[in-house]
Amino acid sequence: MGNFDGDSETVFEHNYAQSTTNENGKAPNGNGVAHPSPPEKQELLRKFSAPAYTEIRTRRCQPKTANDVQSPSSINYHPEKKSIPNGHASLLDQESKPNQAEGKSSPELEHFQKTSFEEVPLHTACLTYLGFYLLMILGYINQLLFVPKVATEKGRDGYVALYDAFESFYSRYVYRRIKDCWNRPICSVPGDELTLKDRVTDDYGWSFKFTGTETRCLNLGSYNYLGFAAATGQCADDSEESARNSGLAYCSSRCELGDNEQLQELEALTARYFGVEDAIVFGMGFATNALNLPSLLGPNSLVISDEKNHASIILGLRLSGATTKVFKHNNMQDLERVLRQGVCYGNPKKGGQPWDKVMICVEGIFSMEGSIVRLPEVIALKKKYKAYLYLDEAHSVGAMGSRGRGVTDYFNVDPKDVDILMGTFTKSFGSAGGYLAGSKKLIDFLRTNSHAHCYAASISPPIAQQILTSMKTIMGEDGTDTGRKKIHQLARNTRYFRRRLAQLGVITYGHEDSPVVPMLVYLFSKIGAVVRTLTTRHIAAVGAGFPATPIMEGRIRFCLSAAHTKEQLDFALEAIDEIADDLGLKYSRKLRDPNPVIY
Repeated sequence: MGNFDGDSETVFEHNYAQSTTNENGKAPNGNGVAHPSPPEKQELLRKFSAPAYTEIRTRRCQPKTANDVQSPSSINYHPEKKSIPNGHASLLDQESKPNQAEGKSSPELEHFQKTSFEEVPLHTACLTYLGFYLLMILGYINQLLFVPKVATEKGRDGYVALYDAFESFYSRYVYRRIKDCWNRPICSVPGDELTLKDRVTDDYGWSFKFTGTETRCLNLGSYNYLGFAAATGQCADDSEESARNSGLAYCSSRCELGDNEQLQELEALTARYFGVEDAIVFGMGFATNALNLPSLLGPNSLVISDEKNHASIILGLRLSGATTKVFKHNNMQDLERVLRQGVCYGNPKKGGQPWDKVMICVEGIFSMEGSIVRLPEVIALKKKYKAYLYLDEAHSVGAMGSRGRGVTDYFNVDPKDVDILMGTFTKSFGSAGGYLAGSKKLIDFLRTNSHAHCYAASISPPIAQQILTSMKTIMGEDGTDTGRKKIHQLARNTRYFRRRLAQLGVITYGHEDSPVVPMLVYLFSKIGAVVRTLTTRHIAAVGAGFPATPIMEGRIRFCLSAAHTKEQLDFALEAIDEIADDLGLKYSRKLRDPNPVIY
């Protein structure tokens, strides 16, 4: 965090000229521009000039003279916005194309036309492995020569190791080198912008301390897909009123004294939102998978799971005791092969007897890949082999489909063809918790057998109210078209940002309609370099590397929002272009479209 090289006042005026913001990132006068008095301005310059990290200096990040700095109006990414609830930026006059599968060709052909997984160049792969192993070797040398600055337990003679040796080594000597790029505290609403709380390390990542300063950044890391995460607007007002009337928690599970009309209304609305018979809600998205899959599966169950499924699904399958077979990511031929073998050969532990049940587990949008499940083809295979289908729509609900109903809406398939619809309220709805939706028989079973329902605390009143208000807004039941505009704005931002990145020559993964945009940087060291340099340019993004990704597929993951404007995206793309040139990130060998990308 911090600034460019050079004079802090010049840099501040370059990027955040004449803009003071409230906690939601908006100027008090409502149009994104404010004019502080000289003492206030000096305080702002001090606030934004703290070099919380040592900047990764690149060829283009040189001190700028006054003559080099453009006028604020030409480069400042704060456009004048109309005051619309929850930070929604107004659309251009022309109507945008909704986020919907075209259906002009077969699902398989459309998938290959819109999805990109460009292979890593051979020399880059070799350098990535070499760099990673060099880090490991240096780590082992460091471990031999220096005592780590970590707490040591006393009175543990004769005890077996509580932690895995490699995990401890990896955390201390590999991850620690770029630890400053993760777990970064914020002190604002995660809207189109956020405020990072600056911190420094004097011992190479062993410990951190706060500097007392803050850095305002464009937010390209949060899952605020529809822009409902805001401190002002109808959602915030309704949640505040709910907290005043009903308190902050029920301090009980749904089966005891934690149920009420608000949660019953939420479940009924969720079922109507997805077009199914019933739904059940939970207080935590991760636990929705981890604690409900064991209720649905047993030791004589077979689960066919995509290799890129989320950790919550993997944990839930392990807890269930079911046999899990993994198929290649989004590969329908491999899915059918595994299905056919499982059905034909039965349970080998019981002499080939048939499985009690067979279930396919996939995600709507895969959070690390940015890809979209090939749902029509999965449903066809499910019906062919009489398997159940469990669909995790944590990232796709709200963000996909012309009505924001997720991938079932995107592909225009009957939601009742999916046996178990799962999703979270933590992303598009700007809240917390998760849900399962499906037949009434399924939901009644879960109300009796789900650990997350019977033992975990119920959703707190303001959290539930945030979901209710945002869901009604998406459905248009608030009497406005704000929800439809948000869905279309996100689709427009997604297509524009992805196509511009392709023109820059960087490699991105995933589907062109997915708001999760992984940009491949490959080398472990480049993850840290990009995240740090972006932060000096007032852009907050998230890096992902091993073990969350394969060793040679380190990436920067951008998450787009309906709250972003074209000016903000252009600001980010200009910075990414410069950093990609300086750090050598333009690996793509595809032909670049020379035509301007229409927003």
